[in-house]
Amino acid sequence: MTDSAGYGPSPWQRLAEPCASLQRLGRRALLALLGIAVGCAAVVALLNIGHNAQAQAMAVFQDMGSDLLVANVQLPAGVSPSSADRLDDLALRQRLPEVQALSALSLTSMQGRRQGRSFDTLLAGVGAELDQVLDLVPAQGRWLSRFDAQATHAVLGAQLAASLAAQGQPAVPGESVQLAGYVFQVIGILQPHGQNPLLPLSIDDTLLVPLQGMRRLAVAPQIGTVLARSVAGVDPQALAPRLQDALRASLPGRDIEVQVPQQLLAGIAQQSRLFTWLLGGLGGIALLVGGVGVMNVMLMNVSERRREIGVRMALGARPRDIAWLFLLEALALALAGAAAGALLGLAAGWLFGQLSGWGAFTLAPLALPLGIGGALLTGLVFGLSPALAAARLQPVQALRDD
Repeated sequence: MTDSAGYGPSPWQRLAEPCASLQRLGRRALLALLGIAVGCAAVVALLNIGHNAQAQAMAVFQDMGSDLLVANVQLPAGVSPSSADRLDDLALRQRLPEVQALSALSLTSMQGRRQGRSFDTLLAGVGAELDQVLDLVPAQGRWLSRFDAQATHAVLGAQLAASLAAQGQPAVPGESVQLAGYVFQVIGILQPHGQNPLLPLSIDDTLLVPLQGMRRLAVAPQIGTVLARSVAGVDPQALAPRLQDALRASLPGRDIEVQVPQQLLAGIAQQSRLFTWLLGGLGGIALLVGGVGVMNVMLMNVSERRREIGVRMALGARPRDIAWLFLLEALALALAGAAAGALLGLAAGWLFGQLSGWGAFTLAPLALPLGIGGALLTGLVFGLSPALAAARLQPVQALRDD
């Protein structure tokens, strides 16, 4: 009685035969492998691009500070300002002890003169605590204090100071800048701060003066934004409605909306995840196209090797041996394509990140498992039908074919 457990090709033969068969296929096998590689590369690259885009967006918004609150102040439609806005930030902070620092902003565009040359700038009237709210650090000189409220003092943003230096001499504390007929003394130049998407201005490009001094430079200046920083350990989302009520009492007749970066971060994270999976789905479509190529090659392979299949069956090969032969060929194609595609996808994702200026490249946790696993699954699914078709051939019918 024959021992069926030892019947059939050995594991080594099962692995060696598909590789030898694929080598004989030559260009057709290479084209099928290329289709799988492109599909796998698309999945890996797009998932990594989506992951790094999400990380970049989150990093930008996290720089806003998790304890920052931004209140947008607007006049109702059809209402014209009759007088300059006033806001007692000390009284407001006494009413809200959870607020660590607070500053109002009043913005206007203005033309100034320095060393006989004109320049255009965004002018911001700010409170003395803005440096604490936004972590502003002077590179030269000092920041505005409460004692500067009635003085004609100004602080330059880093980019504005660089632009003025390009027109003449470098800007230094102590020099004078003329604004609307008033001479302001520069008392400080800030270090670069960067862009904050929640703020209505770029600190680096702005000339900052005391909020009270805005009444010299603009007719009835209005407060457009109030920035606040919560005390450590206080939930900004719980503080937001209280700040909104306090500002409505201090600025009656204004429409006030308080934004908290944490809320934006949660929404951005959700949208970024959807965007990443959308990109992964597009890569999956490319992988399916590669799978169709594998099935086409395998069907042609089965058709051309019908006599070989008949001889193998006549010599004792079982249907499952034939099925395994062709299924392993499809898996070998998928494995080689997955390896090449994974490397290509990683290189494409890294290159895209470098060209986009995203900085450090981080690998998406699911990129390689989904890319390689999807490629192998594609090879298995699209190779199964040709393998079963080969296993169902009858030896006599296969040997009759010319």
